Amino acid sequence: MTEEIMTKFDYNSPVILTYFFICLIILMIDKLCKGKFSATFFTTYKNDSLLNPLTYFKLISHSLGHTSWDHLYSNFLKILLIGPLIEEKYGSYQLLIMMIITSLIIGIINRLFSKNRILGASGIAYMLIVLCSFVNIEDGKIPLTLVLILLFFVVDEIINLLRRKKDGVSHLGHVTGAICGLILGILYVTGFTFKI
Repeated sequence: MTEEIMTKFDYNSPVILTYFFICLIILMIDKLCKGKFSATFFTTYKNDSLLNPLTYFKLISHSLGHTSWDHLYSNFLKILLIGPLIEEKYGSYQLLIMMIITSLIIGIINRLFSKNRILGASGIAYMLIVLCSFVNIEDGKIPLTLVLILLFFVVDEIINLLRRKKDGVSHLGHVTGAICGLILGILYVTGFTFKI
């Protein structure tokens, strides 16, 4: 009976679903460790020592950690809606590389320009939101949806960043994720792909 039920489900988006389950497991472990697990392995800080190898791991791993169920929920509500479409369009390998590059760039930018710690998948969510606008691009035309996304999502984040809004949200991470999505989308449209 259980086997029949399991055959009804399709692991339709392996990168996005695996990303979700890894983040969920990390959050569950973090709750058992009272926040120390994510703080140690999945949060990047400006004052992390460059002599510590863990510092370089955290420049990417920060996108796996979350502070709470609400934090995870708000990020993956967007990622689970948009991610499978992106994965189908660009392919699992291409998406995985885009996510790793985006996490690394967000980690580096945050370390260089912000005193705040950073963790969470919101930068990846913003990258996917912008990439989504490139899905139906044709004949070199700029999709109106891309313009609207840049206006509504990215401009709002830039304003919050410039106001130095103290809300515990990494607006710099959101803007960086969106810029990565824009650059990666343009590269993909020009025929660039990451080789194995």
